[in-house]
Amino acid sequence: MNNQKVELTDVLVSLKNKDINLYFFTLDTMGNPTAGVANIYEHVKVLTELGYKAHILHEKNNYKLTGDENGMGLTDWLGEEYGKLSHISIEARQLVVKPSDFIIIPEIFANVMEQVKAFPCKKIVFCQSPEYLLELLPVGRRWTTDYGFNDVITTSEKQADYVRSLFRDINTHVIPVGIPEYFKADDKPKIPVITLVTRNQNDAAKVAKSFYLQYPQYKWVSFKELRGLPRTTFASELGKSCLAVWIDDLSGFGTFPLEAFECDTPVIGKMPNIIPEWMETKDADGNPTIKNNGVWTNTPHNIPELIATYIKVWLEDGVPSELLETIKESKGDYTMNAQRDKIETVYAQLVSNRIAEVEALIEQTAVAS
Repeated sequence: MNNQKVELTDVLVSLKNKDINLYFFTLDTMGNPTAGVANIYEHVKVLTELGYKAHILHEKNNYKLTGDENGMGLTDWLGEEYGKLSHISIEARQLVVKPSDFIIIPEIFANVMEQVKAFPCKKIVFCQSPEYLLELLPVGRRWTTDYGFNDVITTSEKQADYVRSLFRDINTHVIPVGIPEYFKADDKPKIPVITLVTRNQNDAAKVAKSFYLQYPQYKWVSFKELRGLPRTTFASELGKSCLAVWIDDLSGFGTFPLEAFECDTPVIGKMPNIIPEWMETKDADGNPTIKNNGVWTNTPHNIPELIATYIKVWLEDGVPSELLETIKESKGDYTMNAQRDKIETVYAQLVSNRIAEVEALIEQTAVAS
């Protein structure tokens, strides 16, 4: 038995015993709450609970886990339990990658994919924002043939379809986002506060300014932007508000409206570039059409008018029953338990596939010798 075969046999044993490391490269948001980062942490947390050695991999030693005089850290907005997960710094030279290990890189970091392409491990793309996946990817380069990333994890079938349209030989794995249980309806009546979530802070300001200019009779209605809040506070404020506004053209999954549904808070939103699956249904002819689980528009300019119309019917206790019923029907589809089950299934399959790859290599080596 030659040395290569011995080495591959050791890799196979490690994989079968789950003696492997899964490294999730994660951007330091410097304490700013980010849905994409929260989802990466959820994968690491669940995998750790399932007995895997999963790690948050970050670039610098001063990764902002806890708050300081300059503001929140990750534990302040996401929770202490997430700060206790394994964190590994590249700068501290803590990263040691074995052939049995997995490294998972977000779609935007093509530069990091270039740096790790020679690593002898399994390499996977974590794609949550398809609009960003071409940002740092050089013209003509492919995740597969140029960097050795032959698998991608994403959060919806629509994103998977888009990825396959660019990289036709890639394997896609879908794990939808879970909505935490603390997103729930408040037990008190809704208050005249409109909560906003926008990717661009200026969009939120424009909505509020336009609304007050066009409808001064509603100057007593308040707007509250949920940017920068701890996640449980975010949920509490969303549960109290009578209406939520969402503008995020680049959204890949659309977490915020789902959080609002769980809080029984209606949503007015601009449809993103990729229409989320939960926003679509089929008409009588089987063609895709937009659900009535929110008030959806294709331009932000009429959002103030839609807000005014909603506030009027809300004050008159005349919110359309169809909207309220469709919101209720949209609840409960994306639970944390459902996400956990999907994480368990997908990563077990990824390990199983890797075992099959190594077994095939061992067999090839045996034939060659």
